[in-house]
Amino acid sequence: MLALADPDLDNGPRTDRSATMRMCAVTRQVQPIDELIRFVVSPQGEVMADLKRKLPGRGLWVAASRQVVAEAVRRHQFSKGFKRDVRVAATLVADTETLLVRSAIEALAMAAKAGQVVVGFSKVEGAIEGALAQGRAQTSIHALIHASDGAADGIRKLDAVVRQNAGQNPENGDESHPFPVITALTSEQLDLALGRSNVIHAALLAGPASKTFLSRSQLLVRYRMADDDKTAGNAAKNSTDKNSANKNSPIQTVRTRTTQQD
Repeated sequence: MLALADPDLDNGPRTDRSATMRMCAVTRQVQPIDELIRFVVSPQGEVMADLKRKLPGRGLWVAASRQVVAEAVRRHQFSKGFKRDVRVAATLVADTETLLVRSAIEALAMAAKAGQVVVGFSKVEGAIEGALAQGRAQTSIHALIHASDGAADGIRKLDAVVRQNAGQNPENGDESHPFPVITALTSEQLDLALGRSNVIHAALLAGPASKTFLSRSQLLVRYRMADDDKTAGNAAKNSTDKNSANKNSPIQTVRTRTTQQD
């Protein structure tokens, strides 16, 4: 249990920076803050998501789930939690997802500026082959990125390249994957992040900016899928061996559910 006078609210980012666990105001479960979204009240009295957990004022924590945020709205949990009249937009659930998408796009753009993104089928294929040939799969490539609306054929071909260079044979039951695979963004959103057109495939190279993108992608996937899979980011687009070397990655091979906000 948290050592807080009011378990529903924090004391603001400047006075309580060290906490790593919080209680969801809806489910009443204590969870890591990476699985929660902090909400604050703007100077205009409107509830808004504080994804970076830096906005001033006391914050209310809600599980990163479309359903749970919707339940918070339905139960008037924000007014109860903040103990005051607040304005909650009817579109808060969708607005929060939009912010999560924007946050992931911005993080990917920063990774690209840092030279930590390889774009295009051929370049991604070369990066995969080089990393696996040198035995540096986990240290040189953090993840593969595919547009959620991209053709399945390209994904299958790159998957075959991975398995061939890793010496895997799916027919023998070897379905482990050395790279996390992210399909959280559409081609249009990848275009926006990477400043080019028709981006379908990319490889995320090792680096601090890449870790930020992985973390933000995980939160976005969790928000979309927590209700489907109970643990977002745990469902596989292709089977993933959880005992493999990438088990400590902040995101595993995932599938995503397309929403109207995409």
